[in-house]
Amino acid sequence: MFDSATKLAHNLTKDAFKELEPQLREDLLNAQFDLVDQRKKAVLVLLNGPDGAGKGQVLNRFYQWLDAHYLETISYDNPDRFHHHHPQAWRYWRDLPAKGRIGVMLGNWYHIILREMLEGDVSPATLTHTLDRVNRMEAMLSAENVVIVKLWLHLGRDEAMERLKRGNGHRDIDDLTIREWPQIETGKDHDRLLMESVRVAEITSTAYAPWIVVPAGDSRYRDAAAGKALLDALLRASTPQAAAPAPTAASTPSAPCGPMQSNDTQAGANGTDAAPSTRFKLPVASLVGSLDLSKRLDEDEYKARLEKAQLGIAERMASKAMRKRGLICVFEGNDAAGKGGAIMRLRQALDPRRVRVHPIAAPSDEELAHPYLWRFWRRIPAVGHSAVFDRSWYGRVLVERVEGYCTEEDWMRAYGEINDFERDLDANGFLVMKFWLAISQDEQYRRFKEREAVPFKRFKLTPDDWRNREKWPLYEAAANDMVDRTSTTFAPWTLVEAQDKLYSRVKILETIVGRLKDAVAG
Repeated sequence: MFDSATKLAHNLTKDAFKELEPQLREDLLNAQFDLVDQRKKAVLVLLNGPDGAGKGQVLNRFYQWLDAHYLETISYDNPDRFHHHHPQAWRYWRDLPAKGRIGVMLGNWYHIILREMLEGDVSPATLTHTLDRVNRMEAMLSAENVVIVKLWLHLGRDEAMERLKRGNGHRDIDDLTIREWPQIETGKDHDRLLMESVRVAEITSTAYAPWIVVPAGDSRYRDAAAGKALLDALLRASTPQAAAPAPTAASTPSAPCGPMQSNDTQAGANGTDAAPSTRFKLPVASLVGSLDLSKRLDEDEYKARLEKAQLGIAERMASKAMRKRGLICVFEGNDAAGKGGAIMRLRQALDPRRVRVHPIAAPSDEELAHPYLWRFWRRIPAVGHSAVFDRSWYGRVLVERVEGYCTEEDWMRAYGEINDFERDLDANGFLVMKFWLAISQDEQYRRFKEREAVPFKRFKLTPDDWRNREKWPLYEAAANDMVDRTSTTFAPWTLVEAQDKLYSRVKILETIVGRLKDAVAG
């Protein structure tokens, strides 16, 4: 769920930070003064994270970078002296910032919820009700012109324990730690806090109030990323937006992610609904771009491992446990990354009577006349069967985003709608496995030219494929945001190094075997 923050290193050198900081400060102040002058919206920052992640340092940076006359800190002891004499939400409503102001809230409602979860004071039914109420409150605030910025400062286990140790010793001013989690004393405690925070974020990250996970291992990168998140919120506050969507009984989550990959705009290529661009550019690590594409298999090892994986899939799909379950495999990736070859090897392992492969192209007129998930719901198999999607519902947040076929509101909302869709499938016994196949631009060019030269492969190459190459950075950014926002505990993404087709096919099939093995054992 926190894939970018947990799997990638995020660092800024001292010189790089010194170069970036002046532009960030200028953009923040300009955006803040627009907020003050317009007085149409307020900005509320919910600052969360484990002890030692630097919540206090981030808050101090905000005061250093912004005009403090229009910035306020809102913090709570747990519980404060008024808490038991009013409804739970009373103190938050009491302290909301006014239009034209920024409020940074420590000890907010998420801290209370997570603390109760860690202490075992909340039942599953109560948690569901509480998080639904939170989503409804945040939707109301958004509709009432409060821009909500939900930050989780992420620390890995070892770094968190080291900082906690240093903070307890108070060796210097930088080691002073805000202690909000006295119950977190060990690495195991920290792991549980992370697990519960992911659980909460999967339900409460919405299109109108998404979670942003800020890697906090490097203090300079942490501060710059938090500043960028606040800058984006200030720009949204000064840009006309569509009304926040009304929440349903189970509000639409949009999985949390790090800073959005696009630095200039979150809109599609046509700029629809984009917030104003800024000159500040934060280097953002790329999950897809960080893959080691040099991984290879020789022919003999490939054949042995492929056959073993195919047999493993066939045996487990024929098991009694899978008769009441279904398998859904989603294949996305760069054009010419080898999706078709991988699907063919998977299909060989499945009962042909019980599997359907669905190549997804542009929607028909009939499909356009329905909600965009309609055409995928119609292709969901019965239990005991399998469906393989060659391209999928992720087109909404990939090609439709990049090419401007939908608005920013549409594709931002789609993350949550997709998560709801996949959560529903999971709850009804379906295993959802998603694969992103990645190759380099050079390898893609080589494969395109090969397709041009081979008559029976020529049909695979279209003018759109060549045009898409020109937007490689935009597609990579969209893919990274997609993985960050839709890789969940119930439907995780697997990133596949596909430069070598033999390696990618084996990795995909062995991943499926592993998931099936866990499902059958469970």
